Amino acid sequence: MLDLGLGLITVVIVLLLLQYLKVKRTAKQLPPGPTPLPIIGNLWTLEFNLHYETLMQLTKTYGNIYTLWVGPTPVVVANGYEAVRDALVISSSATQGRAVTPIVKIYGRERGIIGANGHVWQQQRRFGAVTLRKLGLGKNTLECRIQEEVLHLLEGLESQKGQPVDPAKLIGWSVSNTIAALILGHRFARDNQSFLKLIEATDFATHFMGSKWGQVYEAAPSIMRFLPGPHHMYPVHRKYLSAFMKQEVKYHKENPTNEPQDLIDFYLEQMSKPKEDPSSTFDDKNLNQVLMDFFVAASETTILSLCWALLHMVSNPDIQEKIQKELQSVIGATKVIEYEDRKKLPYTNATVHEVLRYNPVVPMALPHWCVKDAVIQGHPVRKGTILLANIASVGYDPAHWETPKKFNPNHFLDTDGNFVMKEAFFPFSAGPRVCLGERLAKTVVFTFFANLLRGFTFRLASGEKDVNLHSMFGTTLKPMPCQICALPNQNAKIH
Repeated sequence: MLDLGLGLITVVIVLLLLQYLKVKRTAKQLPPGPTPLPIIGNLWTLEFNLHYETLMQLTKTYGNIYTLWVGPTPVVVANGYEAVRDALVISSSATQGRAVTPIVKIYGRERGIIGANGHVWQQQRRFGAVTLRKLGLGKNTLECRIQEEVLHLLEGLESQKGQPVDPAKLIGWSVSNTIAALILGHRFARDNQSFLKLIEATDFATHFMGSKWGQVYEAAPSIMRFLPGPHHMYPVHRKYLSAFMKQEVKYHKENPTNEPQDLIDFYLEQMSKPKEDPSSTFDDKNLNQVLMDFFVAASETTILSLCWALLHMVSNPDIQEKIQKELQSVIGATKVIEYEDRKKLPYTNATVHEVLRYNPVVPMALPHWCVKDAVIQGHPVRKGTILLANIASVGYDPAHWETPKKFNPNHFLDTDGNFVMKEAFFPFSAGPRVCLGERLAKTVVFTFFANLLRGFTFRLASGEKDVNLHSMFGTTLKPMPCQICALPNQNAKIH
């Protein structure tokens, strides 16, 4: 029995040694980085969390391009404006692939837009871009949908009569309804439990992918299947998202319209066209995934951006007051503020952009996959390598921002107070995989934010001393739960 035990220990040691030697040999072909441990790689030293701040700290030792190991898999990390731009834009022909990691595979099934590659990704993304324009992106049809939800949100806040509220709940419902109207063609009542469950499933899915449990699952999925934990809920929530969208598609098929009104209508119209292209990827499975991609990506990130914006107003009452004075003098008290009005509201527009810079709600771009060899910042990166772009590090790059660690709307204003866009502004990523809904997100965030600030003044709840600006890190950068008061501005009456 003793000999058997020693034999097993010897086999384990030999296997670990062989893996270590394999890792060392592979590492010679990659940018430098911290030495990985067998099986878990660098996850132990990173506390099982690829947090953007930790990754920024590593640049002091290894430079802006380095290699980390997630379990047995090497990941090249790009930090700072120059390195991220090189990786995602200049080298985009080589780095535009999507790394199909275990979690990405569960979510995307290599269909739709977010988790797809090659012809499927190209065709579905092109359809998405064209359809957003058809649905009125930047036109009155989209603006009307946004304004309808803005009014519902203002009414909801007014009914609270200045009592403490969780901004995420009210904002979450209104923003999610905006996206639902765009892709599904209708909004949902506040007591609709199915829609509430959809929002909760979206919240769980987006947070889990970048959480500690998510990183451990990425490193060792075959082992984690047998261990308890929240990773077992991830496919459950994904299944609910899929079932919800299938039900919406079924309704659309049973109740066709003469003219397409939403994303489902346009997709079904595309599916009904003669199959002149034998390689067409337009089918029910891709439709289901595209709907999930749009809802998950657009709703959660926009909700979080607005929550961060309100927290910064509570934390910076002087900035809040300056915005309100600009809104009052330029727009007045009764007109619903539109996205086009941003051109006349430079300080408000600058503040929205500063929120997106300071709190990028997707701080780490979803992992890319090199479809061919590339050279990034002088480092050779081979085909098949996973690439991770630290988006947050671009917004904190001291070479491009005067006060990178301070919330400062002046980052987006010139000396005359005019709005200016900065080249180192990548909150929606960059290159071919840039967020498809960037314009939609900006439109929704600005319109909601401006109307909220014109209608209400936001303050801490009684008894609270400081604003908690810490975050819960996952795939998205989520504020800590909080209660704030929305005090109606007497001179703002919108109907």
